[in-house]
Amino acid sequence: MSDLLQQASNWLEDQRVQHASHSVVYQRGEESFEVAATIGKTEFEVDDGHGILQRVESRDYLVLTADLVLGGQTTLPERGDRVRETQAGQVFVYEVVAPSGEPAWRYSDPYRKTLRIHTKHVATEDA
Repeated sequence: MSDLLQQASNWLEDQRVQHASHSVVYQRGEESFEVAATIGKTEFEVDDGHGILQRVESRDYLVLTADLVLGGQTTLPERGDRVRETQAGQVFVYEVVAPSGEPAWRYSDPYRKTLRIHTKHVATEDA
C-alpha cells in the first residue's frame, strides 16, 4: 500500500520547484553550482542574556535535498556555505547561519524531500 500523504507532499514540492522557484548559486569553498530555490523567511526570538528578546529574521532558501550535490555526493548545508542570488544587476550574497545556536537548516517536510536553509545577508556585489 502506498502512502497517499507522501505522494501528495512529493507532488506539491515538485509544483513548488516548477512554479515558485528560481536559480541561485550554492557555494562551499571553491565549489559552486546552480540550484532551484524558493525564497522564504524564518523569525527567531533571541534572548540577549539580559532578559530582552530580540527578533532576528533569516532569509531562507528551500531546495530539494537531492539537488544539493557537492563533489558528486548529496550533502547537507553547513554553516559558512554561501548562497548567491542575482537580482536587477546585483548579486546578493547570503551566508548559511542561524542565531543563538539554532540549527542553520532543517527539513521542510516530514519526508525530508526539501531543506529550509537559514541565511544572513553578508555582501552585495555588481553582477
